[in-house]
Amino acid sequence: MSKKRTKYTSTFKTKLVLELLQNKSTLVQIASKHNILPQNLQNWKKTFLANAEIAMEPSKAVKEYKEELIKSQKQNERLTSQPLKTTQQIDL
Repeated sequence: MSKKRTKYTSTFKTKLVLELLQNKSTLVQIASKHNILPQNLQNWKKTFLANAEIAMEPSKAVKEYKEELIKSQKQNERLTSQPLKTTQQIDL
């Protein structure tokens, strides 16, 4: 029988990564204490550090996401209007 995958909250992951970064315990000790795989904790740490810049400059990240959203909306409008133009031309 297969084991059900556990979904961990971002709060839990962050807490463990911060504990790891404080160097009070090793990765294996923390993983064992919380009954998780060491590889999971290593992956969470990698993700945390890769996204640390966003925490220091949230306005930059928000600006980039807004720009991407606007770009996607314009593309969506352009693509959805094309079939209408084609249909109108056929009707005429």
